Order: sequence, then C-alpha cells, then structure tokens
Amino acid sequence: MSRVRRLLPLLVLAGVVIAIVLNFLARNEPPGIDFHTYKAAAVVGLEQGWSNIYNQALVAFAQIKLDPRQVAQPFLSPPTVAWLVAPLALLPYWPSYYVWAALTLAAFAGAIMWAVPSRGIDRWILVAGAVAPWWVLEAARVGQVVPLVAAGMAVSWRLLREDRNVAAGLVLSLLLLKPNTAFVVPFALLAAGRVRTFAALSTVGAILAVVALLTVGGDGAFAYWSQLTGSLPTGADALTLERALGFKGPVFTALRIVIVVAVLVAAYRLRRSPGLVLVAGILGSLIAVPYLHASDLCLLAVAAVIAWEERPVLAWRVPVAAGWLLTSPYLIMLRLGPPLERWPLAELAFLAGLLVIAWRVDRSPPPDTVVDAQ
Repeated sequence: MSRVRRLLPLLVLAGVVIAIVLNFLARNEPPGIDFHTYKAAAVVGLEQGWSNIYNQALVAFAQIKLDPRQVAQPFLSPPTVAWLVAPLALLPYWPSYYVWAALTLAAFAGAIMWAVPSRGIDRWILVAGAVAPWWVLEAARVGQVVPLVAAGMAVSWRLLREDRNVAAGLVLSLLLLKPNTAFVVPFALLAAGRVRTFAALSTVGAILAVVALLTVGGDGAFAYWSQLTGSLPTGADALTLERALGFKGPVFTALRIVIVVAVLVAAYRLRRSPGLVLVAGILGSLIAVPYLHASDLCLLAVAAVIAWEERPVLAWRVPVAAGWLLTSPYLIMLRLGPPLERWPLAELAFLAGLLVIAWRVDRSPPPDTVVDAQ
C-alpha cells in the first residue's frame, strides 16, 4: 500500500500528460489560437500604445507577424489580459505560448491541490479529476486565460473557509480577466454575508477600471465597449442554456432573471458553507451568461471539486464522478462523450440540487456562529 501511495503522484502526472497529448490530437483548432490574440494585443500596446489594443486592424497585422499560419481573431478581452501577457512579448511566439500554457495549467492544478481539505491519495485524485475534463486541457491548448480565473476561484474557496475574507476578495479579482464566466459569484458572496470579500473585489475592480481608462483612453474604451456589445462571434452561444432549450426572446430573459435571483436566495441560505455559495455562483453564471466557450467550463471543474468535498454523499459524488468520466479526452477521441451543447442541462440539474439543499437548511444559525466575518 505504501508503494502505491508513493507511485500515485507519478501515475496521476503520467495520466495528465497522456490526456494532454490525446486532447491535442482530438481537436481541430490550431493550438494557441487565443494566446495568439492576447500576445498580438500586447505587442500592439507595447509598440504603438495601449490606446490601440482595440484597433482590430493593428491587432490582426500583429497576429500575422507573430505567426501567419494562425487564425486572426479580434481582441475582445479586458486590457488586463494584454498587460498580463506583455512580459512574454520578449520571447518568440511559440516558446512564449508553451510557457503561458504550462503556467496557466500549473496554476490551475496547484490551486486545486492547495485548496482542497483532503490529503494524501484523496487529494491527488481530486487534482486529477479537476484537470481531467477535456475542456480544462483545451483551455491550456488554445492558451486561454480562464484557467487563471478558475485557479482564483479555488484559492478563494480555502480563504473563505478560513474566514480570510479580504484575501479571498483580492484573489477573486482574477475573475476580472474574464468576467462573463463568473459574474454572479461576487453577488452570491454578498448575499451570503461576505461583505469584506465583495468590498475587496469591488475595490480592485474599481482601481483596474480607472487604470484601464487612463491607459486605453476614452476612444479605446469606447471601441472596446462597442465591439463587446456588438454581435456575438459565431458559435458563442452554443454552450448556453438558451441553445440547449431551443428558445430565446423575452421569456428566456425572464428565465435568466429567475435563475440569478434563485442563486442569490440559495447563497443566503447556504451562507455557512462558502464553498457551496461559490458553486451556486459559478453554476448561475454559466447558465445565465449569453456568451460562452468550451474552455470557460474550467469553472465547472472547480465547482465539481468543491461539491465533491462539501457534499460527501453518493447522491452528489456519483454524478460528479460520472461527469469526470464523460468529459475525459479518452472518450472524446472515441466519440462516446455527450454533446457539449447538452451540458447546460447538467448544470441546471446540479443547480436544482443546490436549491433543494438550500431550502432544507435550518433558518436559525447556531448562537456561536458568526455569519458575516467582518
């Protein structure tokens, strides 16, 4: 048994490496396609001024110079993403991509390892379960920034458990790199009484907004907003509940509002369990958002780990384990996994389960419990 314990980390690492290779082989999009855009914006900012990073003609030209074989995309991320990638502008394109992909995936895995309460073999299993879904590996493969958002969510989970509320808010500011993936989370934490966490996150957001406005200027900010609120890119709604249910319009807008309100009520009811509050916020964000890509489901991987730890019952662990199995690159290569467009229905089912738990929570907290650690 002791030999198994010593070998397990190596086996997990080998399994992850094999899964990464399989994911590279199974996907059609060129690797680094998103990082290519990030770096192009960073190059434009460094060479021609940060006010030009939303000049898509300049960004497209920079992408061609970096690697003409890559697909040129508009840069629609917050300026913080370009700032974050800027130090890698000194490296040639492909080495910089591999450094970025390795760092983001390592940050994600390391955050899970640090955050989970389990130790020993159980911790390694959870890390493997979090990294195993193909969309996590896809995020690293295309060079997405969202693994850093997911890493911040995992780290904040532990900090919230330890009532280090301000630190949790500072770490959660990583979601500002891609706000659409977790936009409900801050409000869920506020509803749960984590006022200091919300205030710390809001302060960082306000400071970054001022710095961004001063950096990109009024014209750059207007260009960003107009491009961001324009028509969605092709396929951007493929993973939304709207597409899964097959209808849209005012009725679905009302459904989005109902879902967000339900999440906030559940967050208040679940306030003694900050992990479940995060899970509710993550699920509410992924379900209600009108714009999503496969790599954004890294947040769902974090939610699965938190649910596994905080709901140690078969009714929750069996579906989570099944999800890890069904999203494995091994099944994807064999075309045995479920259609990605159906995952919003699974998210909705898990959210419904959380709402049931929240409804059953005793309304009166114990007298020695401090709900809002301020």
